[in-house]
Amino acid sequence: MKKRCMRLFLLAAALCMAMPIAAFAEEKAPANAGSAADLAPSARSAILMDADSGTIIYEKNSNDKLPPASITKIMTMLLIMEAIDDGTIKLTDKVQASEYASSMGGSQIFLEPGEEMTVDDMIKGIALASGNDASVAMAEKLAGTEQQFVAKMNEKAQQLGLKDTHFANCNGLPTTDHYSSAHDIAVMSRELLKHSEITKYTGLYQDYLRKTSEKPFWLVNTNKLVRFYSGADGLKTGFTSEAKFCLSATARRDDLRIIAVVMGEPNTKTRNNEVAQMFDYAFAQYMTHSIFKEGDAMGNVNIEKGAVAQMPIVAKHQYSVLLKKGTPTTDIRYELQLEPLKAPVKIGQPIGKLIVFQGDQVLKEFPVDAPQSIDRAGWWKMLQRSLGGLFT
Repeated sequence: MKKRCMRLFLLAAALCMAMPIAAFAEEKAPANAGSAADLAPSARSAILMDADSGTIIYEKNSNDKLPPASITKIMTMLLIMEAIDDGTIKLTDKVQASEYASSMGGSQIFLEPGEEMTVDDMIKGIALASGNDASVAMAEKLAGTEQQFVAKMNEKAQQLGLKDTHFANCNGLPTTDHYSSAHDIAVMSRELLKHSEITKYTGLYQDYLRKTSEKPFWLVNTNKLVRFYSGADGLKTGFTSEAKFCLSATARRDDLRIIAVVMGEPNTKTRNNEVAQMFDYAFAQYMTHSIFKEGDAMGNVNIEKGAVAQMPIVAKHQYSVLLKKGTPTTDIRYELQLEPLKAPVKIGQPIGKLIVFQGDQVLKEFPVDAPQSIDRAGWWKMLQRSLGGLFT
Protein backbone atom coordinates (compact mmCIF):
# COMPACT_ATOMS: atom_id res chain seq x y z
CA MET A 1 0.00 0.00 0.00
CA LYS A 2 2.83 2.35 0.90
CA LYS A 3 4.58 1.60 -2.40
CA ARG A 4 1.36 2.32 -4.31
CA CYS A 5 0.92 5.65 -2.50
CA MET A 6 4.51 6.55 -3.20
CA ARG A 7 4.06 5.81 -6.94
CA LEU A 8 0.92 7.99 -7.02
CA PHE A 9 2.74 10.77 -5.21
CA LEU A 10 5.66 10.67 -7.65
CA LEU A 11 3.29 10.66 -10.65
CA ALA A 12 1.39 13.66 -9.29
CA ALA A 13 4.66 15.51 -8.65
CA ALA A 14 5.85 14.79 -12.14
CA LEU A 15 2.61 16.13 -13.63
CA CYS A 16 2.86 19.29 -11.53
CA MET A 17 6.42 19.85 -12.69
CA ALA A 18 5.43 19.33 -16.34
CA MET A 19 2.52 21.79 -16.26
CA PRO A 20 4.57 25.00 -16.01
CA ILE A 21 6.83 23.77 -18.83
CA ALA A 22 3.86 23.10 -21.12
CA ALA A 23 2.33 26.44 -20.26
CA PHE A 24 5.62 28.19 -21.01
CA ALA A 25 5.82 26.43 -24.41
CA GLU A 26 2.33 27.64 -25.33
CA GLU A 27 3.10 31.21 -24.25
CA LYS A 28 6.39 31.39 -26.14
CA ALA A 29 6.18 34.12 -28.80
CA PRO A 30 6.19 32.80 -32.39
CA ALA A 31 8.98 33.80 -34.76
CA ASN A 32 6.61 36.20 -36.53
CA ALA A 33 5.37 37.93 -33.38
CA GLY A 34 4.81 41.65 -33.52
CA SER A 35 3.66 43.86 -36.35
CA ALA A 36 4.92 41.38 -38.96
CA ALA A 37 2.60 38.59 -37.76
CA ASP A 38 -0.37 39.49 -39.94
CA LEU A 39 1.34 40.72 -43.10
CA ALA A 40 -0.35 38.09 -45.29
CA PRO A 41 -3.44 36.91 -43.39
CA SER A 42 -5.26 35.61 -46.48
CA ALA A 43 -2.33 33.70 -47.97
CA ARG A 44 -2.05 29.98 -47.46
CA SER A 45 1.74 30.40 -47.39
CA ALA A 46 4.06 33.41 -47.49
CA ILE A 47 7.62 34.60 -46.98
CA LEU A 48 9.47 37.94 -46.96
CA MET A 49 13.20 37.84 -47.67
CA ASP A 50 16.12 40.21 -48.18
CA ALA A 51 17.40 39.40 -51.67
CA ASP A 52 21.06 40.17 -51.04
CA SER A 53 21.67 38.30 -47.80
CA GLY A 54 18.81 35.78 -47.91
CA THR A 55 17.70 36.89 -44.44
CA ILE A 56 14.08 35.95 -43.73
CA ILE A 57 12.08 38.85 -42.32
CA TYR A 58 8.69 37.12 -42.10
CA GLU A 59 7.26 33.72 -42.97
CA LYS A 60 4.02 31.83 -42.69
CA ASN A 61 3.75 28.11 -43.50
CA SER A 62 6.71 28.77 -45.78
CA ASN A 63 7.72 25.12 -46.16
CA ASP A 64 4.28 23.80 -47.13
CA LYS A 65 4.39 21.92 -50.44
CA LEU A 66 1.84 23.59 -52.72
CA PRO A 67 1.08 23.79 -56.45
CA PRO A 68 3.12 26.77 -57.72
CA ALA A 69 1.21 27.43 -60.97
CA SER A 70 3.16 29.79 -63.26
CA ILE A 71 5.65 30.75 -60.56
CA THR A 72 7.29 27.59 -61.94
CA LYS A 73 8.61 29.83 -64.71
CA ILE A 74 11.05 31.46 -62.28
CA MET A 75 13.15 28.30 -62.50
CA THR A 76 12.62 28.20 -66.28
CA MET A 77 13.88 31.77 -66.59
CA LEU A 78 16.80 31.02 -64.26
CA LEU A 79 18.05 28.22 -66.53
CA ILE A 80 17.59 30.47 -69.58
CA MET A 81 19.64 33.27 -67.99
CA GLU A 82 22.37 30.82 -66.97
CA ALA A 83 22.52 29.51 -70.54
CA ILE A 84 22.93 33.08 -71.82
CA ASP A 85 25.69 33.77 -69.30
CA ASP A 86 27.67 30.65 -70.16
CA GLY A 87 27.35 31.28 -73.91
CA THR A 88 25.09 28.32 -74.71
CA ILE A 89 22.61 30.69 -76.35
CA LYS A 90 22.47 34.37 -77.29
CA LEU A 91 19.56 36.81 -77.06
CA THR A 92 19.60 37.12 -80.84
CA ASP A 93 19.35 33.35 -81.47
CA LYS A 94 16.21 32.15 -83.20
CA VAL A 95 13.88 29.71 -81.44
CA GLN A 96 11.44 27.67 -83.52
CA ALA A 97 8.15 26.60 -81.95
CA SER A 98 7.35 22.91 -82.27
CA GLU A 99 3.85 21.60 -82.71
CA TYR A 100 3.97 20.41 -79.10
CA ALA A 101 5.02 23.83 -77.79
CA SER A 102 2.27 25.50 -79.81
CA SER A 103 -0.34 23.17 -78.33
CA MET A 104 0.01 24.52 -74.78
CA GLY A 105 -3.17 25.91 -73.28
CA GLY A 106 -3.65 28.58 -70.63
CA SER A 107 -1.58 31.76 -70.83
CA GLN A 108 0.25 31.92 -74.14
CA ILE A 109 1.67 34.14 -76.87
CA PHE A 110 -0.07 31.98 -79.52
CA LEU A 111 2.98 30.57 -81.24
CA GLU A 112 2.25 28.84 -84.52
CA PRO A 113 4.03 25.55 -85.28
CA GLY A 114 7.27 26.45 -87.04
CA GLU A 115 7.12 30.13 -86.02
CA GLU A 116 10.46 31.63 -85.04
CA MET A 117 11.22 34.26 -82.41
CA THR A 118 14.45 35.44 -80.85
CA VAL A 119 15.44 34.34 -77.37
CA ASP A 120 14.93 37.97 -76.35
CA ASP A 121 11.28 37.93 -77.46
CA MET A 122 10.67 34.51 -75.94
CA ILE A 123 11.84 35.79 -72.54
CA LYS A 124 9.43 38.73 -72.87
CA GLY A 125 6.64 36.28 -73.68
CA ILE A 126 7.44 34.28 -70.53
CA ALA A 127 8.08 37.18 -68.17
CA LEU A 128 5.19 39.46 -69.16
CA ALA A 129 2.48 37.22 -70.64
CA SER A 130 3.40 34.03 -68.75
CA GLY A 131 3.52 32.20 -72.07
CA ASN A 132 3.24 28.45 -71.55
CA ASP A 133 4.04 27.92 -75.23
CA ALA A 134 7.13 30.17 -75.03
CA SER A 135 8.34 28.27 -71.95
CA VAL A 136 8.16 24.92 -73.74
CA ALA A 137 9.78 26.35 -76.89
CA MET A 138 12.73 27.58 -74.80
CA ALA A 139 12.90 24.26 -72.92
CA GLU A 140 13.18 22.41 -76.22
CA LYS A 141 15.77 24.88 -77.49
CA LEU A 142 17.99 24.34 -74.45
CA ALA A 143 17.53 20.63 -73.74
CA GLY A 144 15.96 19.03 -76.81
CA THR A 145 12.75 18.06 -75.05
CA GLU A 146 10.68 19.49 -72.22
CA GLN A 147 11.26 16.30 -70.24
CA GLN A 148 15.04 16.72 -70.44
CA PHE A 149 14.71 20.38 -69.47
CA VAL A 150 12.57 19.46 -66.45
CA ALA A 151 15.34 17.10 -65.34
CA LYS A 152 17.69 20.09 -65.42
CA MET A 153 15.16 22.09 -63.37
CA ASN A 154 15.09 19.41 -60.69
CA GLU A 155 18.87 19.13 -60.76
CA LYS A 156 19.15 22.90 -60.20
CA ALA A 157 16.62 22.66 -57.36
CA GLN A 158 18.86 20.09 -55.67
CA GLN A 159 21.93 22.31 -56.15
CA LEU A 160 20.07 25.18 -54.45
CA GLY A 161 19.07 22.92 -51.56
CA LEU A 162 15.33 23.15 -52.27
CA LYS A 163 13.81 20.36 -50.18
CA ASP A 164 10.13 21.10 -50.84
CA THR A 165 10.22 21.34 -54.64
CA HIS A 166 9.71 18.94 -57.52
CA PHE A 167 8.98 19.92 -61.10
CA ALA A 168 7.00 17.90 -63.64
CA ASN A 169 6.81 20.55 -66.37
CA CYS A 170 8.41 23.89 -67.23
CA ASN A 171 5.35 26.14 -67.15
CA GLY A 172 3.25 25.23 -64.11
CA LEU A 173 0.20 23.80 -65.86
CA PRO A 174 -1.62 21.47 -63.44
CA THR A 175 -0.13 17.99 -63.26
CA THR A 176 0.79 15.39 -60.67
CA ASP A 177 4.02 15.48 -58.64
CA HIS A 178 4.56 19.19 -59.34
CA TYR A 179 4.97 21.29 -56.20
CA SER A 180 7.07 23.89 -54.43
CA SER A 181 6.96 26.08 -51.32
CA ALA A 182 7.07 29.80 -50.60
CA HIS A 183 10.55 29.37 -49.10
CA ASP A 184 11.92 27.49 -52.11
CA ILE A 185 10.36 29.97 -54.54
CA ALA A 186 12.03 32.83 -52.66
CA VAL A 187 15.39 31.05 -52.89
CA MET A 188 15.09 30.46 -56.64
CA SER A 189 13.85 34.05 -57.07
CA ARG A 190 16.92 35.27 -55.23
CA GLU A 191 19.11 33.17 -57.52
CA LEU A 192 17.37 34.57 -60.60
CA LEU A 193 17.90 38.13 -59.37
CA LYS A 194 21.65 37.54 -59.36
CA HIS A 195 21.23 37.91 -63.13
CA SER A 196 20.49 41.62 -62.85
CA GLU A 197 19.36 41.92 -66.46
CA ILE A 198 16.26 39.80 -65.75
CA THR A 199 14.43 42.81 -64.30
CA LYS A 200 14.72 44.49 -67.71
CA TYR A 201 12.06 41.96 -68.69
CA THR A 202 10.09 41.34 -65.50
CA GLY A 203 9.97 45.07 -64.72
CA LEU A 204 8.35 46.02 -68.02
CA TYR A 205 4.68 46.90 -67.80
CA GLN A 206 4.00 46.45 -71.50
CA ASP A 207 5.70 45.67 -74.79
CA TYR A 208 4.99 44.10 -78.17
CA LEU A 209 5.89 40.92 -80.01
CA ARG A 210 5.78 40.52 -83.80
CA LYS A 211 6.32 44.27 -84.08
CA THR A 212 6.97 44.21 -87.83
CA SER A 213 3.97 42.02 -88.65
CA GLU A 214 0.49 43.13 -89.64
CA LYS A 215 -0.80 42.04 -86.24
CA PRO A 216 1.62 43.00 -83.44
CA PHE A 217 0.95 41.12 -80.21
CA TRP A 218 0.51 43.40 -77.21
CA LEU A 219 2.11 42.20 -73.99
CA VAL A 220 0.86 43.48 -70.63
CA ASN A 221 2.61 42.34 -67.48
CA THR A 222 0.43 40.07 -65.35
CA ASN A 223 2.19 41.55 -62.28
CA LYS A 224 0.44 44.91 -61.84
CA LEU A 225 2.72 45.89 -58.96
CA VAL A 226 5.45 46.85 -61.46
CA ARG A 227 3.21 49.76 -62.46
CA PHE A 228 1.56 50.67 -59.18
CA TYR A 229 4.19 50.00 -56.47
CA SER A 230 7.27 52.22 -56.33
CA GLY A 231 10.41 50.16 -56.85
CA ALA A 232 8.67 46.94 -57.96
CA ASP A 233 10.30 45.31 -60.99
CA GLY A 234 9.32 41.64 -61.01
CA LEU A 235 9.04 38.73 -60.82
CA LYS A 236 6.20 36.28 -61.65
CA THR A 237 2.50 35.70 -61.05
CA GLY A 238 0.64 32.41 -61.07
CA PHE A 239 -2.90 31.08 -61.00
CA THR A 240 -4.73 27.79 -61.35
CA SER A 241 -7.98 26.73 -59.72
CA GLU A 242 -5.98 24.45 -57.39
CA ALA A 243 -3.09 26.83 -56.62
CA LYS A 244 -5.31 29.94 -56.38
CA PHE A 245 -3.52 33.29 -56.83
CA CYS A 246 0.25 33.24 -56.32
CA LEU A 247 3.00 35.81 -56.70
CA SER A 248 6.74 36.04 -56.28
CA ALA A 249 7.45 39.76 -56.31
CA THR A 250 10.52 41.91 -55.85
CA ALA A 251 11.03 45.60 -55.22
CA ARG A 252 14.10 47.76 -54.70
CA ARG A 253 14.55 51.09 -52.96
CA ASP A 254 18.05 52.52 -52.67
CA ASP A 255 20.27 49.48 -52.01
CA LEU A 256 17.60 47.35 -50.34
CA ARG A 257 15.99 44.68 -52.54
CA ILE A 258 13.17 42.59 -51.08
CA ILE A 259 11.49 39.38 -52.25
CA ALA A 260 7.90 38.63 -51.21
CA VAL A 261 6.14 35.35 -52.04
CA VAL A 262 2.49 34.56 -51.40
CA MET A 263 0.65 31.36 -52.38
CA GLY A 264 -3.00 30.43 -52.24
CA GLU A 265 -4.45 33.97 -52.17
CA PRO A 266 -8.23 34.27 -52.83
CA ASN A 267 -8.02 36.92 -55.59
CA THR A 268 -5.60 39.28 -57.35
CA LYS A 269 -6.59 42.34 -55.31
CA THR A 270 -5.87 40.63 -52.00
CA ARG A 271 -2.68 39.11 -53.39
CA ASN A 272 -1.34 42.48 -54.52
CA ASN A 273 -2.43 44.30 -51.36
CA GLU A 274 -0.75 41.79 -49.06
CA VAL A 275 2.49 41.79 -51.05
CA ALA A 276 2.48 45.60 -50.99
CA GLN A 277 1.95 45.44 -47.23
CA MET A 278 4.93 43.09 -46.89
CA PHE A 279 7.08 45.47 -48.93
CA ASP A 280 5.93 48.47 -46.88
CA TYR A 281 6.91 46.73 -43.66
CA ALA A 282 10.37 45.76 -44.93
CA PHE A 283 11.22 49.20 -46.30
CA ALA A 284 9.97 50.93 -43.15
CA GLN A 285 11.81 48.68 -40.68
CA TYR A 286 15.05 47.63 -42.37
CA MET A 287 18.13 48.91 -44.13
CA THR A 288 21.00 47.24 -45.93
CA HIS A 289 24.70 47.66 -45.28
CA SER A 290 26.74 47.04 -48.43
CA ILE A 291 29.99 45.09 -48.28
CA PHE A 292 30.65 44.82 -52.04
CA LYS A 293 28.66 46.14 -54.96
CA GLU A 294 28.33 44.26 -58.23
CA GLY A 295 31.58 44.58 -60.17
CA ASP A 296 33.73 45.52 -57.15
CA ALA A 297 37.18 43.94 -56.85
CA MET A 298 37.14 41.59 -53.85
CA GLY A 299 40.67 40.20 -53.96
CA ASN A 300 42.89 37.73 -55.80
CA VAL A 301 43.55 34.01 -55.54
CA ASN A 302 46.66 32.16 -56.72
CA ILE A 303 46.18 29.32 -59.21
CA GLU A 304 48.75 26.55 -58.95
CA LYS A 305 49.78 25.35 -62.44
CA GLY A 306 47.14 27.60 -64.00
CA ALA A 307 47.26 29.22 -67.45
CA VAL A 308 47.31 32.41 -65.39
CA ALA A 309 49.06 32.47 -62.05
CA GLN A 310 46.43 34.61 -60.33
CA MET A 311 42.68 35.12 -60.72
CA PRO A 312 40.99 38.37 -59.65
CA ILE A 313 37.76 37.86 -57.70
CA VAL A 314 35.04 40.31 -58.74
CA ALA A 315 31.63 40.60 -57.07
CA LYS A 316 29.06 39.00 -59.38
CA HIS A 317 26.28 40.64 -57.42
CA GLN A 318 25.85 42.88 -54.39
CA TYR A 319 26.98 41.48 -51.06
CA SER A 320 25.25 43.15 -48.12
CA VAL A 321 23.73 42.43 -44.71
CA LEU A 322 20.25 43.32 -43.49
CA LEU A 323 19.99 45.50 -40.40
CA LYS A 324 17.21 47.13 -38.42
CA LYS A 325 17.08 50.83 -39.17
CA GLY A 326 19.21 52.79 -36.73
CA THR A 327 21.68 49.95 -36.11
CA PRO A 328 25.26 51.32 -35.85
CA THR A 329 27.57 50.01 -38.59
CA THR A 330 31.00 51.21 -37.40
CA ASP A 331 31.95 47.78 -36.04
CA ILE A 332 30.93 45.80 -39.14
CA ARG A 333 33.88 44.15 -40.89
CA TYR A 334 34.48 41.25 -43.27
CA GLU A 335 37.01 38.52 -44.05
CA LEU A 336 37.48 36.94 -47.47
CA GLN A 337 38.63 33.36 -46.96
CA LEU A 338 39.80 31.74 -50.22
CA GLU A 339 40.97 28.16 -50.65
CA PRO A 340 44.27 27.31 -52.41
CA LEU A 341 43.40 26.46 -56.01
CA LYS A 342 45.01 24.10 -58.50
CA ALA A 343 44.21 24.25 -62.21
CA PRO A 344 41.96 23.50 -63.93
CA VAL A 345 39.34 25.72 -62.29
CA LYS A 346 35.74 25.78 -63.55
CA ILE A 347 33.53 28.85 -63.56
CA GLY A 348 31.10 28.67 -60.64
CA GLN A 349 33.38 26.34 -58.67
CA PRO A 350 33.25 27.05 -54.90
CA ILE A 351 36.53 28.71 -53.90
CA GLY A 352 35.84 30.11 -50.44
CA LYS A 353 33.56 32.37 -48.48
CA LEU A 354 33.00 35.95 -47.44
CA ILE A 355 32.30 36.27 -43.70
CA VAL A 356 30.71 39.45 -42.34
CA PHE A 357 31.10 40.27 -38.64
CA GLN A 358 29.58 42.81 -36.28
CA GLY A 359 32.13 42.94 -33.51
CA ASP A 360 32.85 39.29 -32.75
CA GLN A 361 29.44 38.08 -33.95
CA VAL A 362 29.10 36.49 -37.40
CA LEU A 363 26.27 38.24 -39.24
CA LYS A 364 26.43 36.34 -42.52
CA GLU A 365 28.54 33.94 -44.54
CA PHE A 366 28.41 34.15 -48.34
CA PRO A 367 29.80 31.43 -50.62
CA VAL A 368 32.27 32.71 -53.20
CA ASP A 369 32.53 31.03 -56.61
CA ALA A 370 35.14 31.23 -59.35
CA PRO A 371 34.17 34.05 -61.73
CA GLN A 372 35.88 32.36 -64.69
CA SER A 373 37.40 29.10 -65.85
CA ILE A 374 41.17 28.70 -65.72
CA ASP A 375 42.85 25.95 -67.78
CA ARG A 376 45.98 24.13 -66.74
CA ALA A 377 49.16 25.76 -68.00
CA GLY A 378 51.05 24.05 -70.84
CA TRP A 379 54.52 22.61 -70.34
CA TRP A 380 56.19 25.56 -72.08
CA LYS A 381 54.53 28.12 -69.80
CA MET A 382 55.39 26.05 -66.74
CA LEU A 383 59.01 25.88 -67.94
CA GLN A 384 59.11 29.66 -68.45
CA ARG A 385 57.82 30.19 -64.93
CA SER A 386 60.40 27.80 -63.52
CA LEU A 387 63.25 29.48 -65.38
CA GLY A 388 61.94 32.90 -64.41
CA GLY A 389 62.01 31.82 -60.80
CA LEU A 390 65.64 30.72 -61.14
CA PHE A 391 66.73 34.07 -62.57
CA THR A 392 64.87 36.10 -59.96
